[in-house]
Amino acid sequence: MPHQTDDTAPRGRKIPPAAKNSTPAGSASPAAPAAVPIDPELEDDLGAEYELRGDVLEAELEALRIEAAEHRDHALRAQAEFDNFRKRITREREEERRRAGERLVSELLPALDNLERAIEHATAGGDVKHLLAGVEAVHAQMIAVLGKEGVAVIDPIGEHFDPMTQQAVSQMEDPGVPEGTVVDVFQKGYSLGERVIRSAMVVVSTGGPSAQE
Repeated sequence: MPHQTDDTAPRGRKIPPAAKNSTPAGSASPAAPAAVPIDPELEDDLGAEYELRGDVLEAELEALRIEAAEHRDHALRAQAEFDNFRKRITREREEERRRAGERLVSELLPALDNLERAIEHATAGGDVKHLLAGVEAVHAQMIAVLGKEGVAVIDPIGEHFDPMTQQAVSQMEDPGVPEGTVVDVFQKGYSLGERVIRSAMVVVSTGGPSAQE
């Protein structure tokens, strides 16, 4: 019979040896590297540089504070000057209006005197024709005074109706005049420069031919 061995391990396969411990038991861990000492002279230089930078920043901050205070003072002075200018303009405008009112009143006083004389003449039993002539003279005098101030009378009788300067209070059928013609004026209007102070109250015709015809 062939000889048999007791070794049961497969042929051709080697069993690896047990791993060895790289660090022996009980040995100490590697020591940390020692701190590098700082050169005292270098430390003094760094401290001086930091102190210098702090002084520079503090100086710049103080300069910015001074500049901000100057800007604030300028702004306050400008605001005060503007307020004074506005008050002065307001006073000048009020003074101008007051003088204009005084000038207008002084120019109307002679017309008022003539009107009072006309009333006294009528009260004393004077002639009606003289009274009428006096009233007409006063009216012309007042219109002249208003004309000096730029006031113009709006009396559109016979003109085509203009809604910008006139107000139609009634209509009248009249085939003999073009439609939209002012045939009567209840109340005259007045303008000051380009501005209408009071529109004229008028009666407008209807039933006639168109304005183009």
